[in-house]
Amino acid sequence: MTKIPAIRTTGRHIGRYIFTLSGAAAAITVTGLSALAEQSADAHMFSYQTNLTFEDVTFGLESAITDRGLVVDHVSHVGEMLERTRADVGSDVVLFEQAEVYSFCSASLSREVMEANPMNITFCPYDIFVAQRPDSNITTIGFRAFPEGEMQLIQTLLNDIVLEAIEE
Repeated sequence: MTKIPAIRTTGRHIGRYIFTLSGAAAAITVTGLSALAEQSADAHMFSYQTNLTFEDVTFGLESAITDRGLVVDHVSHVGEMLERTRADVGSDVVLFEQAEVYSFCSASLSREVMEANPMNITFCPYDIFVAQRPDSNITTIGFRAFPEGEMQLIQTLLNDIVLEAIEE
């Protein structure tokens, strides 16, 4: 996996990993995994970019989810939908070569965070996206950031799943 420049980065603690990022880009190494953590400018999501193929990343993601005893509830084929409806909405912009969102839940962790605050239902199911832009060999995988408190448990879970999905 090669180093890929991030657009904008900041320091952020995600579970047992601490990413201290500054400037245009910073590479991290986690248990032999070289990846680039990118936090969007609005701080509402975390993403990693890799040279692994889209198919390898989605296979790794499905495996990382099911290896934890979790079930993928739904796969949203966002890229296909956007391409299919592109002309209907008057656009000529191709956004993605491929893009999917995987939705799943953990009964035990969901119960834990909802017992702490029943309104955490708003975050369920949990989603991880995988996307590849047109004319790019870079695959991006990521998830939304969660609020401080009990939802950091879910953020750690998603981060662990994403890192496992892009292990080489």
